[in-house]
Amino acid sequence: MARITLLTDFGTGDGYVGAVKGILASQAPTAILDDVSHDIPPGDLRKASRVLGRYWKLFPPGTVHLVVVDPGVGTARRGLALVADGRFFVGPDNGVFSRVFSEAETWECFALEAGSGLLPAPASETFHGRDWFAPAAALLATGTPPSDLGEPFPDPVVLTDGEPRREGEWMVGSVVEQDRFGNLATDLPPGLVGQAGEVSVEGTRIPFCRTYGDASTGGLIALVDSDGRVELAVRDGSAAAILGMGVGDEVRVRAFPRA
Repeated sequence: MARITLLTDFGTGDGYVGAVKGILASQAPTAILDDVSHDIPPGDLRKASRVLGRYWKLFPPGTVHLVVVDPGVGTARRGLALVADGRFFVGPDNGVFSRVFSEAETWECFALEAGSGLLPAPASETFHGRDWFAPAAALLATGTPPSDLGEPFPDPVVLTDGEPRREGEWMVGSVVEQDRFGNLATDLPPGLVGQAGEVSVEGTRIPFCRTYGDASTGGLIALVDSDGRVELAVRDGSAAAILGMGVGDEVRVRAFPRA
């Protein structure tokens, strides 16, 4: 049985998710629909890419991942259908699939052709998720190969993060994601702090722990998160609030050898 996942920035209060799911239910009636999230911050392409990167490989081959975070809706940006490591994807060509391109062993991308062939022209230039991407996802879920939906497109938009840099004994990176708990994920890979017993961020010395439970309530810690990045966190609290930091803020980390 086909499976379609849905990731959007629509929220759940305005019926936009229902409209997309209505198209999917009508055109791929036997497919299982999995809501991943509709709480991506509006237009946050980097967040969407990271969230997609967190789950796309965990679903079985044949799954169709539909992603509609599309601040350029109605503009000249392309729509994409792609296949990567046996999974299918549909959405705008704006960088939301960056993690897929970097993580997949193999991928092939096609530019959707609306208004000709299998895909109708969008009824609204402000709701391509309903009128363009959902029908494409339904076609993939019912066995249509992505090559039938458009011409090969080898140069999709890929978002890149800045690279951490060394300044003497410091590693300088930035916060790349804040989750709902106030945890701050950075672009600093764990190898940069290695066996550090603690790190220093903006003059605040923070113990490097294995997991959240290693800290006392309210304790500020650094750890390696589930995506393999250095994260700043507070046990039962918000690192973002305590440190006054958010996405894009610089993080300067100095590693101290374990005693």
